[in-house]
Amino acid sequence: MNVITDHLSEFGHGLLLTVELTLLSLAGALVAGTAVAAMRVSPVRVLRAAGMAYVEVLQNIPLLVWLVIAVFGLPEIGVIAGLFTTSVVVIVLYQGAYTAEAIRSGINAVPSGQGEAARALGLTFTQSLRLVVLPQALRTVVQPLGNIAIMTLMNTALAAAVGVVELTAAANRVNLAEAQPIWIFVTAGLGYMALSGLLGLATGTLERKWAILR
Repeated sequence: MNVITDHLSEFGHGLLLTVELTLLSLAGALVAGTAVAAMRVSPVRVLRAAGMAYVEVLQNIPLLVWLVIAVFGLPEIGVIAGLFTTSVVVIVLYQGAYTAEAIRSGINAVPSGQGEAARALGLTFTQSLRLVVLPQALRTVVQPLGNIAIMTLMNTALAAAVGVVELTAAANRVNLAEAQPIWIFVTAGLGYMALSGLLGLATGTLERKWAILR
C-alpha cells in the first residue's frame, strides 16, 4: 500500500482532472444534445437531415479516433488548442449524439396532444418545444441521461491516449515508476467506481424527485 500513499498527490490530481473533464463534458453534451434533438424533431426537413447526419457520423466512429484526429489533425489546418480543451470539445460532440437520441426518445414519449394544445394557443414550434415539450421530455429520460453520464465518465479515460493526465494517465505514470500494476490500477478503478456511484445516486434522486405521475 505504500505505493498508493507515496503517490497520493498524483492520484488526487488525476482524479480532480477526471471530475473536471466529466462535468464540463456532461454540461456541453446536454446543450449539444438538446439542440440536436430539437433538430431531429423539427418540421424543417434540412434540419432533420442535419441532425440525423450528426448522430450517425458521431456514433459510428469511435471516440478515440475522434480524439486522435482532433489532437493531431486540427493543428495541421491551423486550429491550435490545449489538450484538455480539445478533449472536452471532442467528448462533448461525441456524447452529444447519444444525449440527443435519449432526449428525442423523451420528446416522442410526450403525448402529441401537448404539442397540439400549445400550437392551438398560438405558440410557435420553438416555443412549444421549449416551454411545453422539453420540460416533460427531460423528466422522463433522467435515467437514460444518468447512464450517459456514467458512460461519459468512463470515456474520459480515453483522453489519456492523447496526453491528458487524468486518473488513468496518472495511474499509468505511477506504474511506470513503481511497477506495481495491481495495487495502482485497482486504486484507479475504485476511483472510477466511486464517481460512478455518485452519478448513479444523483440520477436516482433526480428521477424520484422529477417523476411524472400519470
